[in-house]
Amino acid sequence: MPTRTVAALELPHRYGDPGGQLELTDQLLGQVGGAQLALLPECALTGYLSETSGYDLSAFAEPIDGPTARALAKLARKHRIALAGPLIELAGAERFNAFVVFDAKGERIAHYRKRNPWFPEAWATAGDLANPVFEVAGMRVTIAICFDVHFLKGDAPAQLEQADLLLFPSAWVEDGPVDSRDTLLPELARSFAVGILNANWGLGTPVVRGQGGSRLVAPSGRETRIASRVLVGEVEVP
Repeated sequence: MPTRTVAALELPHRYGDPGGQLELTDQLLGQVGGAQLALLPECALTGYLSETSGYDLSAFAEPIDGPTARALAKLARKHRIALAGPLIELAGAERFNAFVVFDAKGERIAHYRKRNPWFPEAWATAGDLANPVFEVAGMRVTIAICFDVHFLKGDAPAQLEQADLLLFPSAWVEDGPVDSRDTLLPELARSFAVGILNANWGLGTPVVRGQGGSRLVAPSGRETRIASRVLVGEVEVP
């Protein structure tokens, strides 16, 4: 069965340093070899949580064609790779926890707004876009952001059935000692015979339970865990 090469970049958590995070993304993309698609974590460019101002990311909001999107498109072109990156999106008076995906030419091929903001994300409007299904190098791909994963079986069963790969960017937060991704993601992969690429926020400031542990889950439920900041793996394409 043919495969496609994908990469998860686990950026360390930094709040309020988009320029520095874009520079680090540039460096890490240079380490992904022949990968055809790379995924960044949720809110990885702005930071997800401030030690002083909490979860409010409103100050970082910008239009879908603003400087962050242009910077991501430029990186996709430079490294000749499809790139899925986070955007705190401003649309009229609303702000969304969003993702944009650019192909290797820097053209936007997908746009998604988190449908189920986590409870502290009071700044974010619930997304109004269906989970997209788009193609990268002959691979069918869909996307959901962090807390969305708990609702996917109801929100997007058709998309999961169609897709070869679910992109799952996250800023995972666990209250207990067990990481529920360990059971949640393999079960979802087996249920829909879909691969799952999880790019999670890395250890940074502040440190919270749930950081790290990015992974690639095969449709069988078998997992490959990240060893450093870059995870590169293969996705089977029927």
